[in-house]
Amino acid sequence: MNSKVDANDCFFSEAPNFLINFHLMTGEEIRQEYETIDRAKKDPAAFGPLYEKYFDRIFNFIFAQTDDEDLTADLCSQTFLMALDHVHKYEFRGVPVSAWFYKIASNEVNKHFNKTKSRKIYSLDEVHLRTLFEREDEEYSEETVIRLIDFMKDLPPDMLDVLQLRFFEEKEFKEIAFILDISESSAKMRTYRALDQLRKKFNVTIKDVKE
Repeated sequence: MNSKVDANDCFFSEAPNFLINFHLMTGEEIRQEYETIDRAKKDPAAFGPLYEKYFDRIFNFIFAQTDDEDLTADLCSQTFLMALDHVHKYEFRGVPVSAWFYKIASNEVNKHFNKTKSRKIYSLDEVHLRTLFEREDEEYSEETVIRLIDFMKDLPPDMLDVLQLRFFEEKEFKEIAFILDISESSAKMRTYRALDQLRKKFNVTIKDVKE
């Protein structure tokens, strides 16, 4: 079930037919990526494995906000070019290296829409919606799904940004705060408020928000 709905500051479009499976990184995985970044500061070729690992994730993250493959390809390329150009400035901020890529990508998307004075797009379908539910296999009527999409299109864009990163990209609040350049408490508050509205308005069980 896909839908395209117009909104004041953004609108929804049908989402891609695939989702990437994520897992929380271990401390060892994070350490290895930092070592890769350190090598890339001296040898740009060392950046390659990080590009290969995260290209699809960043592409999908951007596409969910543009609904335009050509534009997404341009912004995704710009994201990694900027990361490589600034790799020598990279410093540990207590989050995985991937959060840095998401931060650059988010900034590139916002710069594009600010420059073109156009509206941001959010791709959303039933598959994405189910990631919000406690039981993703629970059946919901087509009418309920449409009402949910209609409801979410009325949420402020800053809430949608947080929900996308929290549930669709499975980011921890510390990462979300870093990516969106907000406080961790603000990231949590935006998420709590959006989910509380969903709980109150619809007869659905929303997942508990964990740290």
